[in-house]
Amino acid sequence: MGIEIDRVDFSDGDFSRFSACLEENLAALGQLLARPEFGHGPGSLGAELEVYIVDSQGRPLHANQEILAAAGDPTLTLELNRYNLEFNLPPFGLDQGPFHATEQAIRESLARLSISAAEFGGRIVPIGILPTLQETDFGHHCITDRRRYHALVKQLIHRRGENFRIDINGAEPLKMEMGDITLEGANTSFQVHYRVAPEDYAETFNAIQLLTPLALALAGNSPGLFGHSLWCETRIPLFKQSIDTRHLDPYGWNEPARVNFGQGWARGGAEELFREVVRIYPPLLPCCGASSAAEEMAAGEVPGLGELRLHQSTVWLWNRPIYDDADGGHLRIEMRALPAGPTAVDMVANAAFLIGAAEGVRPQLERLLPAIPFRIAEYNFYRSAQHGLDAKLLWPELDQHGFREQGIAGIIARYIPLAKEGLRAIGIGADEVHYYMGVIERRLQTRQTGAQWQTRKLAQLQAQGMPQAQALHAMLESFMTHSADNLPIADWPL
Repeated sequence: MGIEIDRVDFSDGDFSRFSACLEENLAALGQLLARPEFGHGPGSLGAELEVYIVDSQGRPLHANQEILAAAGDPTLTLELNRYNLEFNLPPFGLDQGPFHATEQAIRESLARLSISAAEFGGRIVPIGILPTLQETDFGHHCITDRRRYHALVKQLIHRRGENFRIDINGAEPLKMEMGDITLEGANTSFQVHYRVAPEDYAETFNAIQLLTPLALALAGNSPGLFGHSLWCETRIPLFKQSIDTRHLDPYGWNEPARVNFGQGWARGGAEELFREVVRIYPPLLPCCGASSAAEEMAAGEVPGLGELRLHQSTVWLWNRPIYDDADGGHLRIEMRALPAGPTAVDMVANAAFLIGAAEGVRPQLERLLPAIPFRIAEYNFYRSAQHGLDAKLLWPELDQHGFREQGIAGIIARYIPLAKEGLRAIGIGADEVHYYMGVIERRLQTRQTGAQWQTRKLAQLQAQGMPQAQALHAMLESFMTHSADNLPIADWPL
């Protein structure tokens, strides 16, 4: 989302030129991946963290540009809505204690930003969806004033042709319509980047796709919107629906949503995943760079593939392939499903579990995937988002004969030892493995995620006679106190 563009309006010629650039980018990528030395180097872990800015009353504060300017922090970037910011955290090598280092980077970054935000009466909250949001917090008035966002809003509205419809079931279903895409900005996430060698890409990507539902259930931190009790991770359906330009035909074919879990298991490697994004999704922001990929390749340079990267930033897969020209060029997997918050330690533990479990399951993956068609993996993803640690999944087994539902908590318990093995296999130290998997084990033992704590705390306050709006504000204040203390969510008192 961070790449800026130079205009808002586009001609048919712009789209034609951009499509040609995409083809050139794909050809250059294919040439790079054919080089035996491409993409090899030490493994690393990086992350992006989106946060809310709130005022003294816990309401959204429209001041991201002012705070960004005051902070002078090159790791900070703007987001779609004026009450959100994003950190681009530094990458750490797998031999550098990357999970602990990432946790420290999050804490230090939040502390610095809190000082800058305070100058404008603001406070910083890492939470999946802010519980005090109101419908008046969305609309054209809340869009960050950047050409990229204005162009993106304009293109999506044009392709939709009518209001965007939100229809999320749950204990208190929510149905509404919006004339723009600013509801997308209600969702804040902790996006994890994992560097992967090209020859391991398809297998690692598939493993992460398979294990994402387990990590998502553990990480749930978005139990509702506008006072409606919805999914444990309401971000998942809200993000998809808030920018869905499709008009679904129940009796005909439908193009894939631009926010989705994917089209199938990866078969050949990274290149097919990049090609899939180009072949399936029409461009939204057709801005070509000053130099072409072919020119950069001919000059012996590592191409930036700017058009491909820009196009990918307008297709929001929950696990997304990433190309980066840094360090001689390399590939990463971006894990986008995990929510922001509740704490630095919880976010990092979620990432450690997902990466560790994916690496731990890789030796079995070739035998497991025949037992789980991709559509079942996608089903698991949405059931996990909806029900959290109470979800029942269709989980693959090596000796399987047909499908049977299993409680997700039991599946997670079986995969924690595998996650420990996977982390050790990629060089993570024993102390780091023990610490972060201990956070996960404790959370599974207490069955308390961020979503469950928010739901229970809100019910407790309302049982004391507090009106819902007041209870939501009081719950948020308590959330912010515990979050700032970096106390793992499993140990938060009500």
